[in-house]
Amino acid sequence: MNNSGEFLTTLTIWALPTIFAIILHEVMHGFVALQFGDDTALRAGRLTLNPLSHIDLFGTIIMPAMLLFLHLPVFGYAKPVPVNFGRLRNPRLGMLLVAAAGPGTNIALAILSAFGMHVAAGFIGGPWGPSIAWPLYEMLRASVWINIVLAVFNFFPLLPLDGGRVLYTLLPQSAARAYAQLEPFGFLILLVLLYTDSVERVINPIINAIAGMLL
Repeated sequence: MNNSGEFLTTLTIWALPTIFAIILHEVMHGFVALQFGDDTALRAGRLTLNPLSHIDLFGTIIMPAMLLFLHLPVFGYAKPVPVNFGRLRNPRLGMLLVAAAGPGTNIALAILSAFGMHVAAGFIGGPWGPSIAWPLYEMLRASVWINIVLAVFNFFPLLPLDGGRVLYTLLPQSAARAYAQLEPFGFLILLVLLYTDSVERVINPIINAIAGMLL
């Protein structure tokens, strides 16, 4: 198979679990916010698994495809689900759980995908192995990796990532206010850290450790 054929096969295996992982991550932010009294996401029509409501052309499609083509860890993002933290009952606890809901969902999906992957492995030698069990096994294996990377990356303690919001809720109020001043510069700081491989040096051992337990 030529390189373009191999890439299309790999893209087919990774596309569905990538989109599903990204979308469910965002939906769960809005769902947990709703449980704490903020119906902003619900009113915006974002508590749905319909991909058309969530897909960001670059973050959900182009960037993951580019990373896959370059043989780099695959991750991406959907359009953020709107959350009005000021409307949450018990704002600090609410913010913590809303922020943790996305990465927590990805960890749950990674565990479920690993279980399904090991079940599918038992059918690879059967009559439907090459046509059904093997592609399903590969897709579930991709789902494990995607969800682990999304969870660990998003837990990085830098605003506006989910880990930054979790850290914000755990800091004393004076420290939290000072920490919040960094948020407008968060993506610039993240780009610098990614360029210097600082983020990878922190998260890669964690990603590999979790993957080692599941795969």
